[in-house]
This record gives sequence, C-alpha cells and structure tokens, in this order.
Amino acid sequence: MDLTFLILVLILLTIGLIMLFSASYANAYYLMGNSFHYISRQMAFAVVGVIAMLAASKIDYHFWRRFAIPMMALSIVLLLVVFAMPPINHAHRWIFIGSSFNFQPSEVAKFAVVLLFSHLIDVNYQRMHKFEYGILPFGAILGVLAVLLIAEPHLSGTILIVGLGVIMMIVGGIRLSHLFLAGGAGGTALILLVLVLGKWDRMMGRIEHWLNPFLDPRGEGFQTIQSLYAIGSGGLLGSGIGNSRQKYLYLPEPQNDFIFSIVCEELGLIGAAIIIILFALLLWRGFVIALRAKDKFGCLMAVGLTAQVGLQTILNIAVVTNTVPNTGIGLPFFSYGGTALMMLLAQMGIVLSISRQSSLERE
Repeated sequence: MDLTFLILVLILLTIGLIMLFSASYANAYYLMGNSFHYISRQMAFAVVGVIAMLAASKIDYHFWRRFAIPMMALSIVLLLVVFAMPPINHAHRWIFIGSSFNFQPSEVAKFAVVLLFSHLIDVNYQRMHKFEYGILPFGAILGVLAVLLIAEPHLSGTILIVGLGVIMMIVGGIRLSHLFLAGGAGGTALILLVLVLGKWDRMMGRIEHWLNPFLDPRGEGFQTIQSLYAIGSGGLLGSGIGNSRQKYLYLPEPQNDFIFSIVCEELGLIGAAIIIILFALLLWRGFVIALRAKDKFGCLMAVGLTAQVGLQTILNIAVVTNTVPNTGIGLPFFSYGGTALMMLLAQMGIVLSISRQSSLERE
C-alpha cells in the first residue's frame, strides 16, 4: 500500500491526539472532574480506528460497492431518527445510545454519498454529459439529504455533503452548464425551504455576527472573538504546547470545532502552517492514488474520500479564523469525536486498499 499516505495519516493523528489533550484537559477537569476524560476516550477510538484502517486496507475496495444503495438508505433512516432524539443547543444532530455513546448520522451520510456516487458515475460514465443521467439522480439524492440536514439544522453538514457531491459529479464528467442550471434551481429551493422551516432568522443572525462578532460580544459573537484572541496571541512561534490561556474556560468547546485556535495559540503561525502543509500533502497523495487507480470506481472513491478531508479541513479553518460564518464543523484527526475518528480512519483504509491495486504498482 501507499506508505507515504499511511505515514501522513499517522503523523496527523499523532499530532491531533497531542493537541486534543492539550486543548481539552482544563475543560475535562472542570466539566467531568477528570483531566483525561476526552483524551482517554479519543485514544481508545484511535486505536480501534487504526485497526479498522489496516483491516480496510486489506479488503478489496470493490467489496463496498454492494453496500452503495443500502448505505444511503440507512443514512436517510438515521437522519430521520435524529428528530426523535432530544435536541442539543436547539439542534437534532445526534443519536444517543445509552448515557455515554452518541454519534452524528451525517458522518454515515458522507461516506454513503461517496460510495453511491462512485457506483452510479461508474455505471453511467458514458452518459454523464446528459442531464437525465448526470444531474437528475444525483441532484435528487443531494436534495433529500439537504432537506433533512437543514431541518436539524446542520448547516456545515449540508455544505460539506452537497460540496462533496458536486465535486464527484464534476470529476464524473457532467456538463458545467447543467451544473449551473441545477445549482441555481437547488439554491432557490433551499432558500424557500429555509423560509418554510422558519430558519431564516437563525441563518441571518449567524451572518450578522460573522460580519461583526462584537455586536454581541458576550453572546453569539463570544466564541468567534475568543477564537481570534487565541490565534492572534500565538504570534510566530506560539506560547508552547500546554501553555494556551484561552482553553481555560474562555474559548467554548476548545476540544471540538475550535481546536485549531488552540493549535495556533500554542504552536504559532509556523506550527499551524506545518499542520496545514501536512493536510495539503495528504490531499496530494490521495489524488495521486486516485489517478493511479486501476478502474473508475476506485478513482472516484479515492477522490471522494480525499476531498471529504480537504473540504472539512478548509471549512473548519475558515470558521475559526472567521472567514466564513460559524457552522460547527470539526477538524479531521484533531477534533474530539470517537465515531467520527473511527469512520475517518476506516475510510483512509479504503484509500490505502485502492493504492494496493494501483495500475502502477509494478513500476
């Protein structure tokens, strides 16, 4: 398998675990009475995830093709189940199993989109330039997922899944004129849906506090302001690992969506840039694997799974730097979340499986 890709994944995972412990121990002690609460759980999930990654790397990636439609059906069912679950911060995003385990169905939906789109594009590759084959079925799938995610509401999940689907459609060979036409119609439909569901005020409030967080410095703008303080105080070299001030109950959820702010504070501009470069190298290597895949299905799977990491990384960094409105999205390999980490590592295993059967493996 591609050792460069594997090493990059393990490096990012290791740095992510170190930074998670540094960012989380104050919150963990205050909320849970145990400084090791978050890191111990994340370490356990990381071990299981690495085992799953190595196991997936040895399974022929064509094995997953038979689950393309069932996986999408399961995703839709799970996205419906969340509405029967108690909300957190007025959002129905999680399914709770017992008192200590929960997960977001959107994580399953990401993989389902990559898997099903890879299958459909491969089957219809010669007809992807036609509107009825290249746009309609994929637009319908994305539309259903977008409606369910907006109703939760889960804006970041909507952006990520729709963006991922669009990337795969473009790689699959659709006409850009068809994409613009469908995009305009879909965008109009989403705006109408937001109005019907009564989410317009919430969305506009996010935009207002994005443009000027100091409109409500102790309310809606608080997290963004504290994030910018953390990034700015890091300077060139940072305060050193473990020396962040903002993680001491100033920055909310430093172990989740805003962990990159603590990275910038403790490692500085240079450290943050190195981490961004590592992510860029991972994307480059993933796309190299896609180009060398022995068939279209493998190529599309590698593109989709790699693009998912890239999109999520870009969105997370854009949020913590206030480049885009706060949408609540984690940083791959870094943010706390056991099921998300396990699924991510297993998906990286599928990319490694594709690399094992590379068309250039003998060269």
